[in-house]
Amino acid sequence: MDPKAMARSPLGKLVRIDGGRAYLPAPLPDTLVLPPDLAVEVERATVAVATLGGLGETLENPHLLVDPFLRREAVLSSMIEGTQASLSDILELEAHAPPPAGDAGEVLNYVRAMERGIALLEDLPVCLRLIHELHAVLLRGVRGDHARPGEFRDLQVWIGRPGTGIDQARSVPPPEAEVADLMAAWERWANAPVALPILVRCALLHYQFETIHPYRDGNGRVGRLLIVLFLMAQGLLTQPLLYVSSYFERHRSEYYDHLLRVSATGDWMPWLSFFMAGVAEQANDAIRRSRELRDLRRTYLARMQEAGESANAFQLVDLLFRRPRVTRRSVAEDLGLTTAGARQLLDRMRRRGLVSDVPNRRPAVFVAPEILDIVDV
Repeated sequence: MDPKAMARSPLGKLVRIDGGRAYLPAPLPDTLVLPPDLAVEVERATVAVATLGGLGETLENPHLLVDPFLRREAVLSSMIEGTQASLSDILELEAHAPPPAGDAGEVLNYVRAMERGIALLEDLPVCLRLIHELHAVLLRGVRGDHARPGEFRDLQVWIGRPGTGIDQARSVPPPEAEVADLMAAWERWANAPVALPILVRCALLHYQFETIHPYRDGNGRVGRLLIVLFLMAQGLLTQPLLYVSSYFERHRSEYYDHLLRVSATGDWMPWLSFFMAGVAEQANDAIRRSRELRDLRRTYLARMQEAGESANAFQLVDLLFRRPRVTRRSVAEDLGLTTAGARQLLDRMRRRGLVSDVPNRRPAVFVAPEILDIVDV
């Protein structure tokens, strides 16, 4: 952190702590004047998200798209934090075929945290109680479960490369004694009638959350979860189909630079432009993938109908769109079949080209390659 640059910041101030200084952000603004080119970017991103939201409303079974997209986002969001697990690892873990990757449990917790947040939105706004529950689910039973899951940090932290001291840190968030008040102000602003476009508010909230860094661990993942949950709470999304971690992962250094630059310069516009570009890109990407998956499902269902397949075969098609990697056990449990019945059904689907065997796996794992190719790219 450059103390001289931060000392001149119009958005916050430096405060003394043991070993150096920490940055204390100012409250978020209620108004911003957007230059015309940025206003166009905001509108473009908003239209893309609204189009994606409309697509979500037309789905017969939203889980056919939500489930694989959410798992892909969980992998990418966790990857930003250094977690190593693939989408296939997560799918196999859920199908009772424990993968070799040791971090799969952490990524699966991201999925569970999102599902918990969506459930809480039925009764709660985006609030501290919801955020604490996200954090508790995220860290439960994995690395970081010692770091006060569901509770604000009780010590000073700093951000930098492993082994970096506070004097060499990239940034130093506020002292722990300030966190509760800062997050209470964050909560009030998130639910106040602020006269700013929803996506602008979302970008500002994300910056403030990451700058406060309210937890010992898991801040980045919780912050990215909150992007989707805030847009759902505001009604811009009806289903959790927008995920920006792919964009943030591809532009990781730029992402962190933009957040730090806001604090140093007080200029919101470069960060807002970066955020809008990411939202628009990922919304359009989700629209494309959703349509490809929808068309592929129609092709599979027509193929089943022409072959005079059983009702179980139609159910398996939908299961494969939700979980493109399965085992005989997971199919039996999900469809209410015996293991023998699941084996026979998967054998028929293999002959019809819907699934193929994953080599050298015990228990046997079956993959729907055309589905996975659309989701995991």
